[in-house]
Amino acid sequence: MQILYAIAIAGVLGVIVRYIVPGRHSYGIALAPGAAAAVAAMAWAVLAWLGWDWTVGWIWVISLGAGLVAVVLIAILAPGIRRRADAAFFEHAKRA
Repeated sequence: MQILYAIAIAGVLGVIVRYIVPGRHSYGIALAPGAAAAVAAMAWAVLAWLGWDWTVGWIWVISLGAGLVAVVLIAILAPGIRRRADAAFFEHAKRA
């Protein structure tokens, strides 16, 4: 049950990162919260599978931290990747 709280908190962190890091116009509105929630859920599941208890704070710190790191990297890297992909597409479209 607590994994749902971790997923929800990670999603909120994803929304916050989306509006703090510049370049949000180049990726979808659901990418940041969805990625943060997915990474946090996977981290939580792995740690729970390894026997970590949810009452200990480290499972929270690690799973939410993993989601936060992932979403910050996505928010920083996505605009550049999108610009390069758009430039390549338009260059190819001009030649066609």
